[in-house]
Amino acid sequence: MKIQAWPRSIRSQLVVGLMVLETLSLVLFGTLLLRQQTKETFDRAQQRLEHQASSLALQTEEALKSGRSDMIQPLLRMMGDAPSVDTAKVTDNQGKVLYVSHGPVEKQSLSHGEIAEIQHIPKDKALFFSLGSGSWEGVKPIYLQNQLFGYAWVTTDKTWDRTLLRSLLRSTWLFGLLWLGTSTILAYLLANSITHPLAILHRGTRALAHSPEGEAQFPLPITAQNEIGDLVETFNRMVASIEEQRAGLSDTLSLLDSMLANAPIGLAFFDRRFRFVRVNRIFADISGITLSRHLGRTLPEVLPETTARQLEQTIKDVFEQDQPIRDREVAGSSEGTGRPWTWITSAYPIHTTPDEVRWVGLIVLDASDRKRSEEALRKTEKLAATGRLAASIAHEINNPLEAITNLLYLLSNHSGIEEPALNYVLMAEHEVRRISEITQQTLRFYRQSTLPARANLAELLDSVLSLHHGRLRNLGIAVERKYDPTIDIFCFAGELRQVFANLIGNAIDALPTGGRIVVRARRSRDWQNPEHTGVRFQVADTGSGMKAGVKEHIFEPFFTTKEKTGTGLGLWVSSEIVAKHKGKIRVRSRSDEFGGPSGTIFEIFFPDDGELLAAVETDAQVATPIASNAD
Repeated sequence: MKIQAWPRSIRSQLVVGLMVLETLSLVLFGTLLLRQQTKETFDRAQQRLEHQASSLALQTEEALKSGRSDMIQPLLRMMGDAPSVDTAKVTDNQGKVLYVSHGPVEKQSLSHGEIAEIQHIPKDKALFFSLGSGSWEGVKPIYLQNQLFGYAWVTTDKTWDRTLLRSLLRSTWLFGLLWLGTSTILAYLLANSITHPLAILHRGTRALAHSPEGEAQFPLPITAQNEIGDLVETFNRMVASIEEQRAGLSDTLSLLDSMLANAPIGLAFFDRRFRFVRVNRIFADISGITLSRHLGRTLPEVLPETTARQLEQTIKDVFEQDQPIRDREVAGSSEGTGRPWTWITSAYPIHTTPDEVRWVGLIVLDASDRKRSEEALRKTEKLAATGRLAASIAHEINNPLEAITNLLYLLSNHSGIEEPALNYVLMAEHEVRRISEITQQTLRFYRQSTLPARANLAELLDSVLSLHHGRLRNLGIAVERKYDPTIDIFCFAGELRQVFANLIGNAIDALPTGGRIVVRARRSRDWQNPEHTGVRFQVADTGSGMKAGVKEHIFEPFFTTKEKTGTGLGLWVSSEIVAKHKGKIRVRSRSDEFGGPSGTIFEIFFPDDGELLAAVETDAQVATPIASNAD
């Protein structure tokens, strides 16, 4: 994660920048001051020790010359009581301690370092040296009658000088902190005087960017009488000028935007790199991609590659030829569901100068529904013709079937037929009755009832299953019937038979290599409103199931996954029939792409008779005056 170390606002930058600058200045000043004061402390200590050693040596010489050697000890004690002096002593010329400022003489002796420095002591001058033990020393030779008598030693502790130095530095840093705090406050006030009008200008700029038509924020108040105030005033004049220019263009732009947004065709505009410059919502709906994903992107980034290449070629031809292209057909399929579609496209050049094509406009008309409608109409007409033919055949079969049935009856009752032949006659009679039943059911599908009536649900289901008996047996599909034979329902029997046939037919199509179909029907309650009672019907199969993208569109007209045999109308018509009966339909499915068990369950709830009867009576009252007027 990237860390923003430096503040973004001018106020914070000024304050932080000044604090950093003054901190660096104080550190630099403190460093230089420390070095300077350390050097001066060293020089002062050297001068002080040389002076103290010379003074002690001179006073000792005078005491010895006057025969007052007893004054040497008080001199040393007085010298040792000075704040800067740690020890004062007098030694002979061999380094033996004769007098000392504090403590007994016999316990005092020179260190090896001090003894080594004796040979470096000048004859008429004090010597200053440090042994690195935390103290400085000054030593001066003592002469008596031009003979070397000994040495005067004065030792000082560095702690005293360092204490003075630290006191000075503390005062310096305290002053620096006070100065830093005061400067920070002044910098904040100065920064605020700069940033406050800038903040007003910033808010006005954002308001202008977000709501160009709004004038509530302008003119901006001028709070500073300096260059920034002049900038705010200039900005106010610029906004006023923009408003004047916009007033003459707003009506025209509104009309153009309204035409672009609400045109019943898809519109898109492209530059020479095939990037979207602008699209309308109809184009976004046709492509199935949101508006925000189009702008600034190329065709292959938004549309499938095959479609993008076809449109790119059309746009390229317009750029090169500077001529419009009309009615080019582009075919493809949607990404999620694989549903085919067809576009009719036209493209035209857009000039900003007479000699240059700046953009290309693309007009898209979605002809998918028309194509699907034409194909579905052809298939439906074939099915209708087949249904009429099947009904005619079934009707014509009835007459010879009646004759055959009568003949078989007479033959079975003829006393001269022996037992094996009689069994064959009975088998033939059974098969003829089965053929008759199939023809009757075929006629029931063709001859739909015009008024609702009470029908036995088990009979409806059995009639549909008997029609599919051959397919079920040939495919090895087991059917489980779990419904009460006494359940009846007030309905349009032919329409419900059509719904059951669609659902059971789809279940068989989902089981091409065997499997199981379960058909259930029972008294139940509405899953959305438990207060409503009725009949719940289910068709469940152990087929391959449906993917989520397919499941979302199964009740749409012309949507089908059986491109060669399906019209895409079966489930749509079934849902319309369920809605007509004031019922509800839902589907659950698990695809075999996830592994494990798969299958689909269609569930329908039909309410009790009262609600449907009221709806039918209402429809009849509405339809009656229309029929009267028609007559």
